[in-house]
Amino acid sequence: MNTLLSSSYGHFDDARREYVITRPDTPLPWLNYLGQDDFFGLCTNTAGGYSFWRDAKLRRLTRYRYNNIPMDVGGRYLYIRDAATGDVWNPGWKPVKTPLDFYECRHGIGYTRITGARRGISAEMLFFVPPGETLEIWRTTLRNTGETARRIQLFSFVEFCLFEALNDMTNYQRTYSIGEVEVDSSDGAIYHKTEYRERRNHYALFGCTHPISGYDTCRDAFVGVHNGLHEPQAVLAGAARNSIAHGWSPVGSHFIELNLQPGEAREFAFLLAYVDQGEPASENPRFTDPFVINKTKGRALMAKYKNIAAVDDAFGRLNVTWTSHLSAFQVTQSPDPIAARMANIWNQYQCMATFNLSRSASMFETGIGRGMGFRDSNQDILGFVHMLPDRARQRILDIAATQLSDGTCYHQYQPLTKKGNAEIGGDFYDDHLWLVLSTCAYIKETGDRAILDAPVGYADKPGGTENLLHHLETSIAYTMKQRGPHGLPLIGHADWNDCLNLNCFSTEPNESFQCAGDVKGSIAESAMIAGLFLYATRELTELYRWLGRAADAMRIAQHHAEMLDAVETHAWDGEWYIRAFDAAGKPVGSNVCDEGKIFIESQAWCVLGGAGAGNGRARQALESVHQHLYTPDGIILQQPAYSTYHLELGEVSSYPPGYKENAGIFCHNNTWVHLGWCQLGEGDRAFEYYLSICPAAKEARIETYRCEPYVYAQMIAGRDAATPGEAKNAWLTGTAAWTFVTVSQGIFGLQPGYDGLRLDPCIPRSWPGFSVTRRYRGATYHITVKNPGARSKGIESLKIDGRKISGNVIPIAVPGSTVKIEAEIS
Repeated sequence: MNTLLSSSYGHFDDARREYVITRPDTPLPWLNYLGQDDFFGLCTNTAGGYSFWRDAKLRRLTRYRYNNIPMDVGGRYLYIRDAATGDVWNPGWKPVKTPLDFYECRHGIGYTRITGARRGISAEMLFFVPPGETLEIWRTTLRNTGETARRIQLFSFVEFCLFEALNDMTNYQRTYSIGEVEVDSSDGAIYHKTEYRERRNHYALFGCTHPISGYDTCRDAFVGVHNGLHEPQAVLAGAARNSIAHGWSPVGSHFIELNLQPGEAREFAFLLAYVDQGEPASENPRFTDPFVINKTKGRALMAKYKNIAAVDDAFGRLNVTWTSHLSAFQVTQSPDPIAARMANIWNQYQCMATFNLSRSASMFETGIGRGMGFRDSNQDILGFVHMLPDRARQRILDIAATQLSDGTCYHQYQPLTKKGNAEIGGDFYDDHLWLVLSTCAYIKETGDRAILDAPVGYADKPGGTENLLHHLETSIAYTMKQRGPHGLPLIGHADWNDCLNLNCFSTEPNESFQCAGDVKGSIAESAMIAGLFLYATRELTELYRWLGRAADAMRIAQHHAEMLDAVETHAWDGEWYIRAFDAAGKPVGSNVCDEGKIFIESQAWCVLGGAGAGNGRARQALESVHQHLYTPDGIILQQPAYSTYHLELGEVSSYPPGYKENAGIFCHNNTWVHLGWCQLGEGDRAFEYYLSICPAAKEARIETYRCEPYVYAQMIAGRDAATPGEAKNAWLTGTAAWTFVTVSQGIFGLQPGYDGLRLDPCIPRSWPGFSVTRRYRGATYHITVKNPGARSKGIESLKIDGRKISGNVIPIAVPGSTVKIEAEIS
């Protein structure tokens, strides 16, 4: 596939699975993630960001200051100084920002390669986390491209976080006194051991495989009290201070001196590692020396990567690992290269990031205030389960364990402890239903019905012997119990739209949107949750039928029918489905409203749940979306925007018009409408909508869009905004998983089922066909679909290894086999 349009800042290199950034001054810092297992790093195109083990709040290795000026300062830096002239620069441009003769950042799949050159010296840094390891490698190459010998001085730099990020940022009366380090200059290792004294039994290692001439671990000594990272005094002076931090702010810096002949290059690596000792340093912490760390594991890492060949081998393993992950779904031929590019590479890659980190750590989330979301993580599984189903299985069980026995859930939990966050309550009344969707998606992908019997207790009843199926039943029962006067589900504090808070009763002038309303006694109802319930009960009914439990299937189907009747009787507003009823019983998202007449969420979920299927309302609801909400930048959340604050609606009206939940383009919920159009067989409309929020289609307008052109953003400013088309909050958004569901199952139409792979594409009429390779339950399916009749939907002919079969379900093949599928839409 060839590179298409490029922006003034970079372009796609599809053959290498990279986005190539050729200017460092991107409209916003453009981010990549390092790591795919337990160790993670945020790395921008100027080497900014930070690293952590498992939990960005509780095990952060390096510091990062959000909301900084400039925005992206602090990261993994290498300062390069010409010993003869004193000229100082960074290969990633920041923080010194000395003009470079050449700059390139290649964000790849699990790695970032930054190359800078100035005055005859080229520096390349490759940042990556080897599969299965708890360290980050900076493979470094310095080359003299000039015609004279050069003496070059290098200074590495990281600023250590004292592991617990919130305490590190706020509790200075303590943290300024507890920072501790050790240095082993013989092997270039700096050990950050703050917290070791507290019996935490872990430390961070920042090592260099090249012989060093000095080091620094005290920020004041290296940077200077009155200096910034763009002018560190040790670098300007051309000498390390060999400082040891005692409290204050510990850092890690290696000082390296190189004499490079013309054409000569040096290759070596820096290692940033998290070392967990596993066992306490002593059985009696009160009377043992807690200052001396066990360096055995750290020294083993230094020895392992001393040879650059070991570094290259680790990078090779990373690429092999990702090739395997991505090979579960690959579009091998498509009339639209943007769709193939995103589906094959970047969309799946983003799904891995959201699975690993939920909404916790990005350029817009600090990693402190949010952990793993119950609702979020269940949805993330939908776009991830095909890659690593075993990890998805464990995540489902972890999520279920944070549900409470009444059916509600901890809205978030910390990944390190897997304990729910009690500060964020369980009164989001949609949370529990997403567990049904993720569980069914997992079983369809794997056929593993045993997960339903896996023991999972409830968070408020530790040690319980309930199983996962019990949780699914509890979720359905809770919604059936918690309904309002119209028979629709109660909304609680909020549903998927966290900002639609319909239980604000206070009329005090200084009350915020989090008002003192009695959520549990409220009658506020959600049509969006009703639609989600319809979808969940349809999924659970199908599961019970596959399990051969006809009575249970009928019981759940009756719940579906009862809710469907309530939706069609009370939620239809004439041209669309209302959004909700507020605490006073008044409709929200209705023609009777002056503002916020129509919302996107209830149209999408009522249609996806089966409402309006037999009476034309489904099509009418989506046509109303097209008429009132659709724009070339995506679908606006609601219209008209709220021009003033409405206490009775909560936070949704606290945003300025056109931003976030107040008539912004929330890309996450756009995908549900995309699937709705696929369900109705409207391939042209579905694909038009798909492209409207696709970041790879934004390169021509990147100065307006601003966010990364390779991963989805949470929000794009709507037409009511002062900056329409501007994106915010890229990377960690449910848009990733749902867009992959849209493109893989809706447009290309490969839908995992309990008894096989259903082929039901919905494509633009102009497409002559496409080809896809799918790994499913251990077999590999090479699928070619032709469209001689210029239609969008409807498989009329299906051949498996040359043998024609009826219907459109591809039977499950023998694991390890390869199957050739030929199909026609006609």
